[in-house]
Amino acid sequence: MGTFTWFDGNVPSVLEIKQVYGLIFTKDGRLLLFMDESGSYSLPGGRPESYDNGIEGTLRREIIEEVNTIIENPYIVGYQVADEENGTAPYAQVRMTAMIKQINPAKPDPASGVTYKRILTPPERAIELLSWYDTGTLQVNAAVKIAREKFNFQKWSNEETFI
Repeated sequence: MGTFTWFDGNVPSVLEIKQVYGLIFTKDGRLLLFMDESGSYSLPGGRPESYDNGIEGTLRREIIEEVNTIIENPYIVGYQVADEENGTAPYAQVRMTAMIKQINPAKPDPASGVTYKRILTPPERAIELLSWYDTGTLQVNAAVKIAREKFNFQKWSNEETFI
């Protein structure tokens, strides 16, 4: 099966970063998720590539590829240690937060060829849609805390919208 353990803050240098995902906010405090072909919701993100400029570069590239959105002001939220319990070394799955600068029309993801459905949803609802249980709740709440501090939100929308 495998285990996932959440930690706020930066990834220790002893852990390899194998994934970077974004909890990205609209100016009214909603998160952008996408629905994959199985009907499951996810955060945009993916594997770091050698040509990315660090984890921020991975985040920017993956968000453009998967949800065709441009972000600004990215911050690290934390990471979860993934232990697949199969003899391979545990690794880090980074979570970052950022503000949405521009949402462009949906287009196919170059990696899968799929054009994903995108949704803007309040953080509380994102927790439900992601279905990551306690770990997901910790991640979203940590991102909300950073968003309140760094993005100076004045208004939080409860509206849910497919875009």
